[in-house]
Amino acid sequence: MLKTRICSLIPLVLASSLTTLSGGAFASDYTEERAPCLNQTETKRPFFGDLHIHSRLSFDSYLSSQRNGPDEVYDYAKGKAITLPGADGEQRVIAQIDRPLDFAALTDHGEFLGQVSACQNPDTLLGKLWPMCNMSRSDNLWIQLLSASWWTSLGGQSGDEPSPSSVCLFEDCDQRQIDVWKEIQVAADRHYDRSENCEFTTFVAYEYTDASNQNNLHRNVIFRNEHVTEKPVSIYETNRSVVSLWQQLKEQCIEGNEGCDVLAIPHNPNLAGGMMFRDPLTDEELTLRRAIEPLVELVQHKGASECRYDRLAGRGVDTTDELCDFEQVPADNLHMLGTVDGEMRSDRGSMVDVDSFARRNMVRNVLKDGLAFRSDLGENPFQMGFIGSTDTHSATAGGAQEKGYMGHLGRRDSEYRNVQDHFISNPGGHAVVWAKENSRDALFEAMRQRETYATSGTRPIVRFFGGNYDRAACESPNRAEIGYANGVPMGGILSPNALETAPQFLVYAQKDAGTNLHPGYDLQRIQIIKGWVDEEGQTHERVFEVAGNPNNGAGVDPNNCAATGSGYSELCTVWEDPDFEASQDAFYYARVVENPSCRWSTLQCMSAGVNPFSDGCETQAEAATQLAIEQDGASGDVYGKCCTRTEESSFYSPTIQERAWTSPIWYEPPL
Repeated sequence: MLKTRICSLIPLVLASSLTTLSGGAFASDYTEERAPCLNQTETKRPFFGDLHIHSRLSFDSYLSSQRNGPDEVYDYAKGKAITLPGADGEQRVIAQIDRPLDFAALTDHGEFLGQVSACQNPDTLLGKLWPMCNMSRSDNLWIQLLSASWWTSLGGQSGDEPSPSSVCLFEDCDQRQIDVWKEIQVAADRHYDRSENCEFTTFVAYEYTDASNQNNLHRNVIFRNEHVTEKPVSIYETNRSVVSLWQQLKEQCIEGNEGCDVLAIPHNPNLAGGMMFRDPLTDEELTLRRAIEPLVELVQHKGASECRYDRLAGRGVDTTDELCDFEQVPADNLHMLGTVDGEMRSDRGSMVDVDSFARRNMVRNVLKDGLAFRSDLGENPFQMGFIGSTDTHSATAGGAQEKGYMGHLGRRDSEYRNVQDHFISNPGGHAVVWAKENSRDALFEAMRQRETYATSGTRPIVRFFGGNYDRAACESPNRAEIGYANGVPMGGILSPNALETAPQFLVYAQKDAGTNLHPGYDLQRIQIIKGWVDEEGQTHERVFEVAGNPNNGAGVDPNNCAATGSGYSELCTVWEDPDFEASQDAFYYARVVENPSCRWSTLQCMSAGVNPFSDGCETQAEAATQLAIEQDGASGDVYGKCCTRTEESSFYSPTIQERAWTSPIWYEPPL
């Protein structure tokens, strides 16, 4: 029934989308009151941002001694310094981003806004004395962790049904929920540059936090402008049904609130236990997913979700791509955060082997399955573009750099605790949007069109077009004009009627120049990843090397992490698929890979006198751990993980290759 009915469905039209331009809005198309941007570019510019940020309004930020609120989040994103808690919880660590962002969205946990406010600033004596609130305000790490377990239980993350805290019996949590939601809106408006300069954009947003049995099904809900729902649609309103979330966002925003428009972005699915992208059960589910979730978060501080390759096993999760070992987390659920004092405290935080790791925890596999669904259902439910973000719980929006990485979990990964307890985590990445100007309308529309890419934390500039291109396009100073005129950009869909032969892809990248303090690294290569489905409905993938040199000999000096060798400041090519079959659904995306550099953990280990490259690493780690115990009050093995050996690890290496992933371009033959 689903296949026969889906072709007759009228696609969901988002009524508040007033713009018909591809990826941008100009003055007459604004859905809000603002000055037209002076700097408008018809062929678009890349804007770097973070769409996954927590402040003290989130329970798991506040109980980790993190005290920065919305204003500090945006101040940090714009380049100002803020103060973070140290490993002991004292507010004394100064943090500042290496370069400002262009846009940001504060995404505090929607269901707990009122309850967290009640615990932080109780109006009644019982509210002040309520055990969970007292525990959340505690300075003791173990009591804080116990309160975290209590909070997650209230959110249904331990298997129980979601239920508000009993503190709401004597505190008006409902009114507080509305008040804090308004506070978030006011802060977003205060920091949004509505002037003609258009220097910084904010979005009103929140996190929908569904994690039954700690399987991460979270979404970041991003509103287009100041027209938003009365309060966040949370797990309390949906009973942990993401379909209900989409339905209510459609009813309360898109259809029920003039001027309101909204997107939901699934979090990194590597920790979803295979549950993030289920088969669509109804026509409505398929249509709503396509309309409301055009993007997916490919990388953040809890790992990368492109694909997964286990070096020790010598194989991957439906892949043979060896670069898929990048920033992989051993577990497949949120128990990966269960390390305290250097020891994993949860069995579910242990390694999940290749055969037990769900295919659809990895986005590439989801994209491949989407191709097969199109043949069966008439529509592809998994047609998603890519972004990266941080998921910081330290208010450090966009703090994704390896050098000077401060951690993203308040005191839980501050200072020495970062290496000790969160060695498998990483600084996260960026959401990059190609738009005509830095305004809410332009950025939002580009996100809907999927003209976006993800980075692992650096800032290369990447273009990707598919269509009909001459090989001389790379020599032209007007590559972008050629790209748009002769095809579609990243996120687009190619039809056979638009092609003269097999599709050609124009891809080019410029290295991240970095800063005077932290210069960028050269590019090593560009790859194009193809996925397709054959006549029997079987899915396949292949990685093509299209530009650069994977064997350029670049590396790092093991004594000081300085770059050795050289790569490219820019790469460009026009590539044609040599195996193209006009009858087969396919997708293509570009992966830009930088020369090797030292991982954040290597830099922090070295700063403590422990060199992961050294034969004497274990001795150095013992001495550094003893010093941390004596001087910092640490306990347990602090620096032992610095000496993890690459040849004995499925994923870890002291060096990494930063990268960027473009949103795919899909080829769709007639059904």
